[in-house]
Amino acid sequence: MRRFDLAVTMVCCALLGYFAWHAWKGPRGYPYQERLLASLAVEEAKFESLQAERIRLEHKVGLLRPESIDPDMLEELARSSLQMARPGDLVVYVAR
Repeated sequence: MRRFDLAVTMVCCALLGYFAWHAWKGPRGYPYQERLLASLAVEEAKFESLQAERIRLEHKVGLLRPESIDPDMLEELARSSLQMARPGDLVVYVAR
């Protein structure tokens, strides 16, 4: 019975060592968690900028709805997409 207890203890220690090593040095270990948190911060910043752009675009689309269309916005979009102007308009070209 003594050998069995020793064998169980050794197997448990080996398993504990195996999992401890992988928790520290494995591909999903502690250092990976730090890199993951850093990339999470970058992705959250991207998400916030995309969310702000989405809100801006939703507002722009809201101005073009038939029930609340803004005539100035409609005229501005028509002129920019068609690249046309009235005969008396002053056109300023800006390099992009």
